[in-house]
Amino acid sequence: MATCPPYPTHVHRHTHWWQRAWVRYGALITLLALSGLVILALVREQTGTQGFLVGLGLAVLPVPLLIAAFRWLDRVDPGPWRNLLFCFAWGACAAALIAIVANSFATRWIATATADPASADTLGATVIAPVVEESAKAAAVLLVFLFRRRDFTGIVDGVVVAGVTATGFAFTENILYLGTAFGTDQLTGDSGIASVTAATFFVRVVMSPFAHPLFTVLTGIGFGIAALSTGRHRLRRALLPLAGLLLAMGMHALWNGSAAFGEYGFFAVYAAFMVPSFGLLTWLVIWTRQRELGTVRAELPAYVMAGWLTPAEPYALGSMRARRIARQYARRHAGKEGARAVARYEACATSVAFLRRRGRRGRAGADFAVRERALLDALWHLRDLARPALEHAARATAPPPVPVPVPPWAYPYGGTHGAYGAYGLRAAPGPHAPQVPYATQAPHYPYVPPYQPYAPPGPHRP
Repeated sequence: MATCPPYPTHVHRHTHWWQRAWVRYGALITLLALSGLVILALVREQTGTQGFLVGLGLAVLPVPLLIAAFRWLDRVDPGPWRNLLFCFAWGACAAALIAIVANSFATRWIATATADPASADTLGATVIAPVVEESAKAAAVLLVFLFRRRDFTGIVDGVVVAGVTATGFAFTENILYLGTAFGTDQLTGDSGIASVTAATFFVRVVMSPFAHPLFTVLTGIGFGIAALSTGRHRLRRALLPLAGLLLAMGMHALWNGSAAFGEYGFFAVYAAFMVPSFGLLTWLVIWTRQRELGTVRAELPAYVMAGWLTPAEPYALGSMRARRIARQYARRHAGKEGARAVARYEACATSVAFLRRRGRRGRAGADFAVRERALLDALWHLRDLARPALEHAARATAPPPVPVPVPPWAYPYGGTHGAYGAYGLRAAPGPHAPQVPYATQAPHYPYVPPYQPYAPPGPHRP
């Protein structure tokens, strides 16, 4: 077994002030804060203070549900919260500000050039708005893809990043639409179910809270597939995100133009395109997540052979149900700290599996050894709390033993206690049949590791 190679020597180089991390973070936070203040002022100007508060209270309702849904999809290898916070803030502040300014300018320019305000509004909604809004939202996905490449490893990451960005954008847009509708009701005196506010709330919050996330998720899938491509396919890596962006713009334009298809055009587009697309993308993401679990089960046995993991852990870490049971077990016996330690252990083990898969495919990068060592050290420090919980979860979720059929000639006199029973023949299946140990139930994973994992430290090193 290969031993741990020494850490590479880092050469300290002089960096300019604008290359420092705190400068970049400060500039980004300042940009988002200024965008938030400007968008707040613009929305409040259009809706009024009362309309803004009403719109804010109604628009916030679907946000926790959508964030929880995307976080649930990302449970196999959860990304850091700072990425999601950036994406939501970009969608709610920067992307919304770009959309409001660009859409207003383009619509006014078209109305002035054509002297037809009605046609300008229709053209702005069906052509200008999809291009501007999807491009503004895609900018957040591109930034995470470029500057947080380690956290962007596949389709699920692209879906989560794009979906959270679109959720923030829809949140701000819903404030504007609901606040404007409330102001209209204040002028006309309408209230209750027959009001414009109720109709807007039903269409945007009840029927289609997933509309904007659905559009932008197509862009995220393009970036996710590009993340899975090797460095040799540079053209594919450039074209796939662009193809996803174009699909997002097309679906967005179809959705915005549904009102021009007649009285029932909106419901026709909703039933014929939106709902099937939502179901198909949901299936795709869940199927991809199951493949990720399969990657965990296939890659981690190499670390079992090296002594980093116990034989039961690859099975437990490759099952979402077993992971949940392990966290619950740790919470009962070690409190919240134990549950957090198990969750951290699961995340590190999953990251190791994905890193190893990228290494086998030639996409791990030159820092593979350093990153692998850091993740394995984290696993080693958390093993005392995590291993008992994962072994308990593996036993609780292990498949039942498969009964072995016994030929009739084994019991010529009938029953399970015939004359041949004393000679050690297998007993017939029944409630008192001996149970197969858990270790023999785990599937066999033939493995020829291209990289030799580090042997764990300490007296238990093989």
